[in-house]
Amino acid sequence: MTNTTTSEKIALVTGASRGLGAALAEALTPAYHVVAVARTTGGLEDLDDRIQARGGKSTLAPMDITNVDAMAQLCRSIHDRWGKVDLWVHTAIHGAPLSPADHIDAKDWSRSIAINLEATGQLIPFLKPLLGDTGHAVFFDDPHGGEKFYGSYGATKTGQIALARSWQAETTNTGPRVSILEPRAMPTGMRARFHPGQDRDALANPHDEAARLLNQIV
Repeated sequence: MTNTTTSEKIALVTGASRGLGAALAEALTPAYHVVAVARTTGGLEDLDDRIQARGGKSTLAPMDITNVDAMAQLCRSIHDRWGKVDLWVHTAIHGAPLSPADHIDAKDWSRSIAINLEATGQLIPFLKPLLGDTGHAVFFDDPHGGEKFYGSYGATKTGQIALARSWQAETTNTGPRVSILEPRAMPTGMRARFHPGQDRDALANPHDEAARLLNQIV
C-alpha cells in the first residue's frame, strides 16, 4: 500500500482497552480516527462499539506493546495508510502488586521494566517520524517513585516519565509537542489492587477525567 497522507486526524492510543486509555479514546472521537492498541481484544471491541455509537471510527490493534516486531509493523501500516500520527496518547502501564523492595517478584519486575520502560523507549523512535514536527505525544505521570511498597511500579513509572521529560526538552524548539499530564485518582482495576479498601465513589470518573485532560491535549 502506498503512502497516502490524509487530512483525517489520526490518534494512536496505547493502552486503550480500559481505564483512562479507553475513556480518552472514546472522548477523542469523532474528531480523530482512533488507532486503539491493547492486549485485551474484548475490551477493544467494546471500545469500538462505543466509538461507533458516537459517530467515530477506529482501527483495533490487539497486540502487546512489548512485541517490538508487531509495533514496528503497526507503525509501518499507519505510515502506509495515513502517512502520519497527529496524536499519540500513551496510557499502557503494568501495575505490579505493591510489596517491600526485598519481596519484589522477579516476573513482575521484568514485566514492569518491559512495559513501563523498554516499550516506551522503543515506541518513541517508532512514533517520531509519524508525529513529525507538528504532532503531539502525551504521557501521564503518577509520582509514587520512592514511596514505600511502590518499588516495582514506582521505579519503572518514574523512569518512563524521566524519558518523556528528556524527549520533551529535546523537542521544545523542533517538535513534536510532548506533554506530561497528571491524572486524578480514578477507580481503575490497578487502583483497586493498590488500595483495596479505598472509597471508589470518592475517586474521579474516568470519563470526566478524560474530558478534563482533553482540554490540555487538543
